[in-house]
Amino acid sequence: MKQIALAAAIVLSTGAQAESETFNIDNTHSFANWELRHVVARTSGTFHDIKGKVVLDAANIANSTVDATISLYSLNSSHLRRDVHVLTDEFLDARNFPDMKFVSTSVAPYSADKGTMRGQLTLHGVTKPVSLDYQILGIGADPWGGMRAGFKATTRISRSDFGITKYAVNGPVGNEVDITLLIEGIKLGADGQPFNARKAAEEKAKVISYPVPVAPVAQPVPVAPAAQPAIQAAPVPEKKESAEDQLKKKLIKGLFN
Repeated sequence: MKQIALAAAIVLSTGAQAESETFNIDNTHSFANWELRHVVARTSGTFHDIKGKVVLDAANIANSTVDATISLYSLNSSHLRRDVHVLTDEFLDARNFPDMKFVSTSVAPYSADKGTMRGQLTLHGVTKPVSLDYQILGIGADPWGGMRAGFKATTRISRSDFGITKYAVNGPVGNEVDITLLIEGIKLGADGQPFNARKAAEEKAKVISYPVPVAPVAQPVPVAPAAQPAIQAAPVPEKKESAEDQLKKKLIKGLFN
């Protein structure tokens, strides 16, 4: 129970009163790694562009939810020619189905920080139920006054279930794909912006006072206080589409035009 107790303590210390907390997926520090058979060996790679949200209820993990979208054009197997081939209609058909999407339907914890999550995975125009084993890696403050959470989830899918059947039976490319999600989330405040602990503490410390009416007297001209440096919120990373991802789109477009 140490992880849950820690998470609950952090949530309460930030003034959330045990309510669910929303974490925006940081797509500069999140990855969807994959691995499958190639002939008799294994080939691996990643998708590096993941967007979405994790709603975490530290007091009752079963109430938590995940909604994530992965850009297939962010595929990287460390071989551009192979990436482009996989993105064609022989496999992922990214031109017609550029994204993969997961929406959770239930969470079943079996320990303080581990459990099983079920949801709907949409890939290649097909939506199927999948089950993932998840782990809450931790929740903690970042160097910019914000809060972050780390998650890991693993699953295995059969690509043929999603209509990706090239070489799926007795071919050089395996049908079963192992997937590992490594997710880092940035906590959002009630205003939908990145939460800042220092700013929240400052706002909480403010005291509203009401002046008592007194007879008017001459007052010295007030001097404006020196400007104080603004408290910076945790940066919201915006990952621009890389030159390599743009090249993949151009190459695939050229194949069909």
